[in-house]
Amino acid sequence: MPTHRPTLARPFVAAAMVAASTLFAMAQQPPSPSRVRGTIVSVDGDVLSVKSRSGEDVKLHMTGDMRMVGIIKISLSDIKLGSFVGTTTVPGPDGRHNAVEVHVFPEDMRGTGEGSRPYDLRPNSTMTNATVAETVAGNDGQTLMIKYKDGEKKVVVAPDTPVVTYVPADKTELKPGAKIIAFVKQLLDGSFETNRISVGRDGLTPPM
Repeated sequence: MPTHRPTLARPFVAAAMVAASTLFAMAQQPPSPSRVRGTIVSVDGDVLSVKSRSGEDVKLHMTGDMRMVGIIKISLSDIKLGSFVGTTTVPGPDGRHNAVEVHVFPEDMRGTGEGSRPYDLRPNSTMTNATVAETVAGNDGQTLMIKYKDGEKKVVVAPDTPVVTYVPADKTELKPGAKIIAFVKQLLDGSFETNRISVGRDGLTPPM
């Protein structure tokens, strides 16, 4: 006698295959960026054309309530005990946390984003916003012990590590050639909207 296979299972198998292929396609799509780092190419009303650091052309629509800050360079000696800082770190071969950059928050920004989390500046980088509890000078720069509400971290800051701080800024500084970091949200049509921009002063590239 011929063997009859159940046919009811076929729709479920097909549905499972469609679902699996959809999940696979979604996994292959790169995540939407939360930041755009680059140089302003042109300004047209509330739309910025930006060449990203990776070479992509991006258009950013500025919201009506957009906030701006300027970024200026300061020295390593400007980091004091009690300073509230943010620092991007990468693990060194010796297990130490090496600073890629340090930004010192002004007092009215104390507590901003306190804690430690993965960051998108470099592979395996981490962003930590915390208070400087101890600083030790050494031949290779300074070692900072920074503490936040859920822990602490010892960070090595080399002499050539960029150190910056925030200053007030306005939209007049958004001009061709300016280096920016824009915090963005991708809209349904694929364009990007920004409500917060950090702009480097005097040609400075914001290092964070």
